[in-house]
Amino acid sequence: MDKKIKFGLVQYNPEWENKLANEAKLKNLLKGISEIDLLIFPEMTLTGFSMKSKEFAEELKSNTYKFFTWIAKEKKCAIMYGFIEKGKNKSFNTLVHLNNQGKIINTYRKIHPFSYSNENLFYGKGKKTVVTKIKGLKIGLSICYDLRFPELYRFYAKEKVDLIVDIANWPDSRIEHWRTLLKARAIENQCFVVGVNRVGNDPKLNYNGFSSVFDPMGKELVSVADQETVIISEIDGSLVSDIRKKLPFLDDIRLI
Repeated sequence: MDKKIKFGLVQYNPEWENKLANEAKLKNLLKGISEIDLLIFPEMTLTGFSMKSKEFAEELKSNTYKFFTWIAKEKKCAIMYGFIEKGKNKSFNTLVHLNNQGKIINTYRKIHPFSYSNENLFYGKGKKTVVTKIKGLKIGLSICYDLRFPELYRFYAKEKVDLIVDIANWPDSRIEHWRTLLKARAIENQCFVVGVNRVGNDPKLNYNGFSSVFDPMGKELVSVADQETVIISEIDGSLVSDIRKKLPFLDDIRLI
């Protein structure tokens, strides 16, 4: 089975809490993008990292979904985006995976709300790990602060995922943590890791991107700072099984 996948990391500067402006910005940014399998967007793609969960929360198949369904069909590719999902008591910081026809394949709710900025007061805690698939690749899903909790990714390693995706709004003041943790998650779980971060500013923080791809040995394949751009990268999932066979470290996991 061909396990190669070509994807675009959409690193951009969203207008603060302005969904319509950001839809227009993304349409412009994606001009000329074609022949791609997957586009991955940052956390809370159309709002930025907003704590106005009640104001901006939507049902799963609301306007944000319709916009990204349009992109999926227009670009003939799968999509992963972030949005504020309306819940019964609290909203959720959610990642959605659409196929190239705009059909919802999976949703992941952020397991670790960022309590340092009071995200836990406005958003509920997701309860489930989520493994999805594209072109035969098994992909574990995560959002921003999740990256600091290696036990989450150990569950994905036990599932033998080929790729881990983390979408984020990770500020420049802690960007070395972002870069180091992405690399660590790749090395310890012997899989590709993709991190998609934003650039620009919100009312409190600055962001310099460093959206990145790491291979199963921890080699940085691509990393881009400060630019508002779509970073194109291609991986071959067969490398994951080759490395795990050559270096069968995951077979020795004992505590999970």
